[in-house]
Amino acid sequence: MSDGLEDVVAAHTVLSEVDGAAGRLVMRGHSLDELAGHTSFEEMAALMLDGFVPDLPAMKDLPAALGAARAELFETVVRKAAVPTTLGPVEMIRAMTALIPDGEDAGTVLRLLAAPAVFTAASLRLQRGLAPVAPDPALLQAADTLRMLHGKAPTLQQAAALDTYLVTVADHGLNASTFASRVVASTRAGLVSAVLAGISALKGPLHGGAPGPVIEMLDAIGTPGNARAWLEAALDRGDRLMGFGHRIYRVRDPRADALKGAIRRLGADSGRLALAEAVEQAALAILRERKPNRTLETNVEFYTALLLEALGFTPDSFTCVFALGRTTGWLAHAKEQIAGGRLIRPQSVYVGPQPRQAA
Repeated sequence: MSDGLEDVVAAHTVLSEVDGAAGRLVMRGHSLDELAGHTSFEEMAALMLDGFVPDLPAMKDLPAALGAARAELFETVVRKAAVPTTLGPVEMIRAMTALIPDGEDAGTVLRLLAAPAVFTAASLRLQRGLAPVAPDPALLQAADTLRMLHGKAPTLQQAAALDTYLVTVADHGLNASTFASRVVASTRAGLVSAVLAGISALKGPLHGGAPGPVIEMLDAIGTPGNARAWLEAALDRGDRLMGFGHRIYRVRDPRADALKGAIRRLGADSGRLALAEAVEQAALAILRERKPNRTLETNVEFYTALLLEALGFTPDSFTCVFALGRTTGWLAHAKEQIAGGRLIRPQSVYVGPQPRQAA
């Protein structure tokens, strides 16, 4: 038995390869460097789902089809759903997603790709006491997400930055949420059910719920000069430094550099970026000093937090935006699992007490 299924191979996949030793991420035969900053959300969805959804619209028609799906969900779910605004953003998008009829067809795929964009923007506006903004089907998904959130069209740089993020997190091997999606898909429960499993797993602070605390850490540190003392005090208390270390990568997470580049291209607050870089340098130095036998490098969460904050998302919604990118991977993995046709059913080893023997 391997605790946490460490190093257990649970699937053969054509979707992504995570090389933790080399710090390399490959998705559908393309390195992250080829994709991040060069590929739109729509192009990434078409790439990941290629061969798994035969009736999905071709790339030239996919943006319009996704736009129509956003408009449909706004009318059928956002305008009509009585989702309590007392719920957090993740719980709200999960509740709204559960209202989508389950299925395995291209229409269901399109609705699920569109859903996090519509529901995240709507949930954040509802929590602020603002009316949700209807989608603009003519826009690409990243641009429309920001428009629905802020009520005005984003700049080209802002839309490109969000596209970079969504592509960067589209897939990442058999992480917890993707594995959960594959397990549910293997039962033939439907794609909505598989995505709901992914959202629920992503909500956990050890998975997609982690970027938010990075902002709390940066706010608490305040200035570059406070970084080392604050970080050392945190480690002395036994706290984990958010944004550092990864279950798979033994070198720097390649996604961190992709997102850092997106922040620079965005032209975000230079003071905030300078603080983040100072914290990163101090944290890496302290971790090398205190844990010389462990490789703890910057991971995707660190610059995710900075990028999404710069785009106007609140920390409690970061996981929702993660889901917007990762739903592409969940759907591709679910379809791949369904095509294999095998129900996932591992064994367990019983270590509890045995029944008492009769005298």
